[in-house]
Amino acid sequence: MSSTPQKPDRFERARLEKVQKIREMGLDPYGQRFDNHQPIEEVRPLCPEETGDDGPRVRIAARIMGRRKAGKLRFFDVKDATGRIQLLMSRGDMTEQQWELVSALDLGDLIGIDGPIRRTQTGEVSIFVEELTVLCKSLAQPPEKFHGAKDIEMLLRQRYIDLIYNDGVLDRMLQRSKIIDSVRQTLRGQKYVEAETPVLHAIAGGAAARPFITHHNALDIELYLRIALELHLKRLMVGGVERVYEIGRVFRNEGIDATHNPEFTMIEIYQAYGNYETMMDLTEAIVTDAVKAISDTMVLPWGDDGEETIDFTAPWPRKKYADLFREAAGCEMSDTAAVEEIAKSKGIETAGKHPDVIVNEVFEELVEDNLQGPVFVIDYPASICPLTKRKQDDPNIAERFELYVKGMELANAYTELNDPKLQEELFLTQLEGQDEEDSMAKMDHDFVRALKVGMPPAGGLGIGIDRLVMLLTNSRSIRDVIYFPLLRPEGAAAPSDKDE
Repeated sequence: MSSTPQKPDRFERARLEKVQKIREMGLDPYGQRFDNHQPIEEVRPLCPEETGDDGPRVRIAARIMGRRKAGKLRFFDVKDATGRIQLLMSRGDMTEQQWELVSALDLGDLIGIDGPIRRTQTGEVSIFVEELTVLCKSLAQPPEKFHGAKDIEMLLRQRYIDLIYNDGVLDRMLQRSKIIDSVRQTLRGQKYVEAETPVLHAIAGGAAARPFITHHNALDIELYLRIALELHLKRLMVGGVERVYEIGRVFRNEGIDATHNPEFTMIEIYQAYGNYETMMDLTEAIVTDAVKAISDTMVLPWGDDGEETIDFTAPWPRKKYADLFREAAGCEMSDTAAVEEIAKSKGIETAGKHPDVIVNEVFEELVEDNLQGPVFVIDYPASICPLTKRKQDDPNIAERFELYVKGMELANAYTELNDPKLQEELFLTQLEGQDEEDSMAKMDHDFVRALKVGMPPAGGLGIGIDRLVMLLTNSRSIRDVIYFPLLRPEGAAAPSDKDE
């Protein structure tokens, strides 16, 4: 990529001329500190109901989104992170320099405004500008017909354009912050401690995923970006932190689609002396509190037409994995021959695979997409859950649940395994049919050593934060709820089949 600066086009040249004009007026085109400005959403209610009545003098900082002339009047539409409002500028209310400054403004500029708030003759809530301050001159021409900017790849690469010019995008991302804050409040209210654990791991463990590999020069060792938060948080439980969680970035060197991004945010939570039922109750509390943080109702819209809804009202149903499998497949999980026939009919490879791995792939094919939820799927085959405690009355069943909403897995939880000898055996025994790089059964000697010190019986829970935000904001792609999703470098060709 060339390091030579791009030459400005005619639009940028015109704006650079206005930058010079502002400087010649003795003003800073890129602004200075601007204290005590108010959010637009707080300013609008201050406007009197009656036309002609004076409201208070207000101060805002906002971006110019539209403008028009009417004789000696100038009207600007501006917005900040909280809303929009109209500005009315009259030559009689402004100094000569201020009026001249108006002519140096363009769409996209950031400005500060001081003046009373009133209604115009048509009843429009407006700030009648008395003082104008340039806060940042924009050199970029807004997208043509900015409210219809639809070049998806451009918007993802230049997310700042998407946030400014597409209605709803900034609101959705601010809702994300409210949701995450709500999660923390819920956990704080139940006396959980937030922890920060390493991102660079010597062993990629805690999940079934392919890691990103990097190299530490000083130690001359390979390290892995974490694929899960689990094993370090459990070490903290051993050390006496009985209720602990982390909201963190996790990295998996895998595909990209509507519900997967290689870099994503998740929360993992562990409670000593609890179990997977404890975690079900906690999951309901976390999600329902998050819904309340952004909505006045527990029934949220879903889908482009808004006709579908998701009712998050608790309690949510709890359905056994085996029962759902039987209903969908028409046979028992233990009927290996029948399960293999179904798998083959669905194009699922069966050769060399553990029977429970085949069962789970059939379950994913037949059941998961049809789980509208919210619904807890409970009691999974133990052989596919190597970090999970077994049921006392049936060691073939693991005390695990997954929460599904609209066919999407939102949460995964266990009654945690704390038997060091059994854990060591499971680390040593790879599941049949799984590649070494994708298996979650990785030997972590220090973790086994920690379990030998003694980890209390516990419940553990993981929730995908990005997916939670998707469901609560009616977003169909994970790219819509991540500020900067991973994209191929600009101008780079797609990988060929040979490269893949």
